[in-house]
Amino acid sequence: MARWQQEFSQAIMPSAPSHHVSGHDLWHWRQQAQIQAAQAALPKAELDWLLQAAGLDRLSLRLETFKQVDLRLNWSLAELEQRWQQRIQARVPVQYLAGEAPWRQFSLAVSPAVLIPRPETELLIDLAKTAPVTLRSGHWVDLGTGSGAIALGLADAFAEATIHAVDSSAAALQVAERNAQRLQLSVEFYCGSWFAPLAQLRGQLSAMLSNPPYIPHDMLAQLQPEVAEHEPHLALDGGLDGLDCIRQLVWQAPEFLVPGGLWLIELMTGQAPAVVQILEQQGDYRDLQVHRDLAGIERFVLAYRR
Repeated sequence: MARWQQEFSQAIMPSAPSHHVSGHDLWHWRQQAQIQAAQAALPKAELDWLLQAAGLDRLSLRLETFKQVDLRLNWSLAELEQRWQQRIQARVPVQYLAGEAPWRQFSLAVSPAVLIPRPETELLIDLAKTAPVTLRSGHWVDLGTGSGAIALGLADAFAEATIHAVDSSAAALQVAERNAQRLQLSVEFYCGSWFAPLAQLRGQLSAMLSNPPYIPHDMLAQLQPEVAEHEPHLALDGGLDGLDCIRQLVWQAPEFLVPGGLWLIELMTGQAPAVVQILEQQGDYRDLQVHRDLAGIERFVLAYRR
């Protein structure tokens, strides 16, 4: 793990403001940083996102009233500059530098140990809500939970269900558990590979959801540097054709799902026909459905266990 990753993973979310910063000095720094953002072809909104994580509120940023007072921030001006230069020079995602990312109605802690939750993944929760009422009070699981986003979305949507979340990364689970504590949502976490830690729930799961690794291995180096160089490859690499993990979920899930149980995953554009074929060949699924995201991309496959 790079030095910056160690530093920022140790401070996933800012502590109470403890650094005195001159508002005028911060205003001057922001002017220069906006120029740097334009030169680096980065949205200026990312700069203000970082400043909000430092402790400034959105209104004072918009009106620039902060330049008239002395401030107490989560980071010193030098620390703020260090983080901004990581964004400019090393293309570190601003979510990691801020220590948080918005997802649905939540603000989730993130670190380099977890994939940054994407807006399109939010639709998994909406699709889950279409499940029959008979499934809603049972055991639900999010496999490969990362930051805990899907599990927490389920816990919020299905208060009567018992939510389980699994990840093979202990570092990722620390982030997910912290998010659950902050949001005061009940989720049971397990460290292990896919269904392995859930032997006690064999034949009892009402639903299985996952945003598994689905990028073909040879495509990883072609991704934008923010992803290829900084997000965990464990959460991205889906093997030769991108479907290795999805195949495991197809073949292992029937052993754990109740009859009529929900199987729902996110996938990469172009993979839906292959995933549907794998489900059909396995033979234990019915009512197969492909759903598009808001951009019109076939992003999700849903099925029910026979």
